[in-house]
Amino acid sequence: MEQAIKNPLGVEKPGKLLVKFAVPSIIAMLVSALYNIVDQIFIGQSVGMLGNAATNVAFPLTTVCTAIALLLGIGGAANFNLSMGAREEKRASGFIGGSIVLLITCGVVLMLVVRIFLNPMMHAFGATPDVLEYALTYTGITSFGFPFLIFSTGASNLIRADGSPKFSMACVLVGAVINTILDPLFIFGFNMGMAGAALATILGQIVSALFAAYYLIFRFKTTRLRKDAFQVTWSKSRAIMGLGAAACFNQLAMMAVQIALNNVLTYYGALSVYGSEIPLAVVGIIMKVNMIFMSIIIGIAQGLQPISSFNYGAQKYGRVRETYRKAITAATIISICAFLAFQLFPRQIIGIFGAGSEEYFHFAERCFRIFLLFTFVNGIQPVTSNFFSSIGKATKGIWLSLTRQIIFLLPLVLILPVFLGIDGVMYAGPVADGMAALAAILLVTKEMKNMKQLEYLQAS
Repeated sequence: MEQAIKNPLGVEKPGKLLVKFAVPSIIAMLVSALYNIVDQIFIGQSVGMLGNAATNVAFPLTTVCTAIALLLGIGGAANFNLSMGAREEKRASGFIGGSIVLLITCGVVLMLVVRIFLNPMMHAFGATPDVLEYALTYTGITSFGFPFLIFSTGASNLIRADGSPKFSMACVLVGAVINTILDPLFIFGFNMGMAGAALATILGQIVSALFAAYYLIFRFKTTRLRKDAFQVTWSKSRAIMGLGAAACFNQLAMMAVQIALNNVLTYYGALSVYGSEIPLAVVGIIMKVNMIFMSIIIGIAQGLQPISSFNYGAQKYGRVRETYRKAITAATIISICAFLAFQLFPRQIIGIFGAGSEEYFHFAERCFRIFLLFTFVNGIQPVTSNFFSSIGKATKGIWLSLTRQIIFLLPLVLILPVFLGIDGVMYAGPVADGMAALAAILLVTKEMKNMKQLEYLQAS
């Protein structure tokens, strides 16, 4: 095909392409995770355990922003690459334009909703009376950055789909560097505490959004973005949301579990020797640390997307299968390394986020080792879920995205503590991880066989 010959996605070695697209994506995801990790470290050193608990309470809203950004960014990117692989350039440009308009609109709407319902949201997310003031301060400021966070995160996927993974990485990197520099200045230098951490975060997000806007306006190269490309229709929106739904639902599922966890930890923690605040702060830190590991996995999955989408659209099924095999191998190696770190060095990791009582560190060590026991298989489900979305199999991608968080983990988090107390939360993690990985393996094995049959039919 002429388009496949012109586009390196259709001719370069899949392994080389995966490195080219995944490495910048991994760096971008890691840097994005730093927005929360850096805040957590500096807040832990200045405000203390209650400040860490407050960022945990506020974290679901960051997850909502990411979910919306991935819904529209990955959905637009996947449709764009599939259309380019099928040589439908005008249709492809429409998906980019539609995604841009939807990202901006949804960001503004979310900011307004959070501003109106801020107080009841913090209560619903599990804030205790001691934590509430800190949570309101932090979220009250960061909510103004939601439109910029959603736009920059979603646009980075569109930029990567255009064949510029390094610029996509730079958009996120510049914001995180600004956040990291301003955090200690505002928190300690200006003695702003939680407000300083929040202000540093949104300033970084604004700069990231400006970088992304510059690329989309002046440097988009694969196709021309004419005025009619920015028209939003229901059919275009449905197609975008269909292929972005798996990544979105995975984030929303994480948010639902986070809210349930916060409330379960508060209730059963009060019945334990640890009290409410220790489990709430510890699990918040574990989620943020695990987010670093998952950022690498998601970066691999995002690097997989444009390669798989283009080649599936061009009916090059062998290249699609080879790309998936290399991606899942890399994800598994990373997962094993993370598993060893979580099992061998939990006290050292938790110590980075500030001091605490002996009960605090005792609970943290047990929670790390039990809740993250099956980390070594945690790369399989997100990579496979994103793979199905990238080849246009939205239903399978959505179902897989819901397995770990909603279908398995959420019920276990609610049921096991009834019998095991606070320990039930810890044991819910490895059970859900193992079952989600098994579901992904069964589904993708069948898909690989189907693609082999399609290759055979092409050759005959």
